[in-house]
Amino acid sequence: MEMNRIFYTALLTMFASSLSMNAQEEIEKTDIEKLEERTSNIENKLTILEKLKVSGYIQTQYQHGEEDASLKVGAANETAKSEDKEAFDRFGIRRGRIKFTYTEGIASGVFQLDITEKGVGIKDAYLSIKDPWINRCAIQAGVFDRPFGYEIGYSSSKRESPERSTLFQTLFPDERDLGVALILTPKKESAFSFLKLTTGLFAGNGIKQDTKSLRDFIGHLEASKTIGSNAKWGLGASYYLGGVFQGDKSVYEMDGKSFRVDSSESNLGEYAKRQYFGVDGRFEVESPIGTTKLTAEYIWGQQPGTAGSSKSPNGPIENAPTYIRNFAGYYFMLVQNIGTSPFSLVGKYDCYDANTDLSGDEIGAANSNTGKTDLLKTTIGVGALWRINNALKLTAYYDINKNEKSENVKGYEDDLKDDLFTLRLQYKF
Repeated sequence: MEMNRIFYTALLTMFASSLSMNAQEEIEKTDIEKLEERTSNIENKLTILEKLKVSGYIQTQYQHGEEDASLKVGAANETAKSEDKEAFDRFGIRRGRIKFTYTEGIASGVFQLDITEKGVGIKDAYLSIKDPWINRCAIQAGVFDRPFGYEIGYSSSKRESPERSTLFQTLFPDERDLGVALILTPKKESAFSFLKLTTGLFAGNGIKQDTKSLRDFIGHLEASKTIGSNAKWGLGASYYLGGVFQGDKSVYEMDGKSFRVDSSESNLGEYAKRQYFGVDGRFEVESPIGTTKLTAEYIWGQQPGTAGSSKSPNGPIENAPTYIRNFAGYYFMLVQNIGTSPFSLVGKYDCYDANTDLSGDEIGAANSNTGKTDLLKTTIGVGALWRINNALKLTAYYDINKNEKSENVKGYEDDLKDDLFTLRLQYKF
C-alpha cells in the first residue's frame, strides 16, 4: 500500500508538472505572438513613414533700401509720400516653406505651404504619375512650377541671388500655375537620353482659380550633359502661347512710336495674345580655384498689360484698357566658389525692356500714350555666400537698380534711388 501511494503521488506530481509546463508554453507562445504582432505593426508604420518625405526651409531676412526701393519683406517706406523721403530698413521672413511628398508605387502627391508673418499660402499642390513600364515619362496635374526656362524651376533655397530676375518676376509672378503637364525623357540607353521635354496646358492665372476657357500652352525642351569628370553644360528652349481676357473694348497697340487705340465693340470679351520665346544655357566646371558656374537666359515676345503695369495680370483685365507691348529681357549670373572653402562670390546682371519699340525721351512724348511702364530697367547684383554647414547658409547681397530716363516722364528725369542691401540667413531641412 505504501509503495502504491508513493507511485500514485509521483504520477500525480508528474502529471501536474506536465500540465504546468504546457500552460507555460501556451503563455510563452501567446507573448511571442503578441510581440510579433507589435513588430509587424511598427514595420507597417515605418513603411508608411518611408513613403512620406517632409522637407523645407526658412529664410529670415534684413533689408536696407534707398528711399525709392521696393523691399521683399515688411511694409512700404513710411516716408514714401513725404517731401523728404528717407532710406528705410525692414526685418521679415522672406520664405517659410514646408513640403510634404508622399509616394506610393508610380504615384506621388506633393503639397507645399509658405508660412510667413504675412500669412499662410499654397505654393504647390499636385499629383504626379509615372509610367509603370520604363519610368521615364510622367503626367503632373495641379499647381506647380511653370515649365518655362531655367530660373523658374531652380529652387529659391539653392539660388545664389536672393530673388529671381526682374524679367521672371514680371512675366511669371508666383512662378506657379494651375494646369497639367506631360514630362518625357528617353531611356538611359538611348542616344537622346540627354534630352527632356515638358509640355502642358495651364489656366494662366498663377496660384488662383481658373477664370477662362482658353488654355495657355507652355513647352520647354532641355539638353544636359557632363564633360569628363569636372564639367557639365545645359541648354534649353521655351515657348509660351496664351491669352488674357479683355474686360474693356479699348485695346492699345504700338503704331510707330505711339500707342493707338482700337475701341471696336468686338474687342470686349476677346483674348489679348500672350506669347513668349526663350532660350537658356548654363555651364559649370571644377578647377583648382573652385567651381565656376555661369547661367544665362534671354526671353522676348508680346505681353498684354495695362497702362500702369506690364506685369502678367494673372487674371482678366477688367474695367481697364488693354495695352499690348513687345518686350525683351535677359540675365546672366556668375558664381565662383573660393577653392574648397564654404564661401562663394556672386555677380548678376539682368535687364527688362517692357517696350522695345521705344527708348529714352520717346517715352512719355505728347500724344504717345506711353509712360513709366515703358521704361527699361536693369539690375547689377553682387554678393557673397557662406555655407556654414549642410543646413545653414548666410547671404549678403547688394542690388544696384537702374531705370531708363526720360525728360517726358515725371519723376524719371533721373535715375531713382532704389538700391537695396539684403542679409539673409537660411535654414534648410
